Amino acid sequence: MFITFIHAVFQLSGGVILGVALWLRHDNQTSQLLMLQFDNAQAPTTFYISVYILIAVGALMMLVGFLGCYGAIQESQCLLGTVSPCTTTLPISFCESSAGTSRLSMMRQQSSKQRGMSRKAEISCDSISKELTNFYDAAYDKYTSEPKSKDVAGNFLKIFHRTVNCCGKDDYKDVKDLCPGPKTVNCHTVVKDLFSTKVYLIGISALVVTIIMVFEMIFSMTLCCAIHNSPY
Repeated sequence: MFITFIHAVFQLSGGVILGVALWLRHDNQTSQLLMLQFDNAQAPTTFYISVYILIAVGALMMLVGFLGCYGAIQESQCLLGTVSPCTTTLPISFCESSAGTSRLSMMRQQSSKQRGMSRKAEISCDSISKELTNFYDAAYDKYTSEPKSKDVAGNFLKIFHRTVNCCGKDDYKDVKDLCPGPKTVNCHTVVKDLFSTKVYLIGISALVVTIIMVFEMIFSMTLCCAIHNSPY
């Protein structure tokens, strides 16, 4: 009964992971931001790679959890023997990449005494937001330096500013007319904070997957051995 409960928790956790992943994928602010186009180029969607992996892991966890529950109830050595390696191989690539990203995100919050390490972490953690801020800067530069592109770039900047409630980069005075309100927070900071939070959430999800995976594997193998050694 306890083994069945563990598999049920694994299946439920998969559902929670899947729900978080779907929220990250369809979050209104992020979706609107990554759907933007400028100069025949689409906003970079690197962020969605981890999200899609998380969706796949959540769905597979639910499937494996269901098979584990059924195998435990039926005391099927074959099913339990199949579930155990699945709990190791299915989420492992996601956990390695996302847990590493989570550690990098947390390292950014360390004190100035560890500034050298934090700086390295910050560069890696910002790779996603950096692509988007470069995309924003391309439109910003065209708006401020190329009169022919002013209207197109201006429309893009208005949408961008309204979506994440920001304005400009180092200085908002050049695009003051495009600001959604009396906001002085530059878009680089807002985008960086937005994706750092979401990447941190993905990292936490990866950690949860790893912990549950270990317990699932241990208990599956324990029950499998018990069934194998049973005289009945």
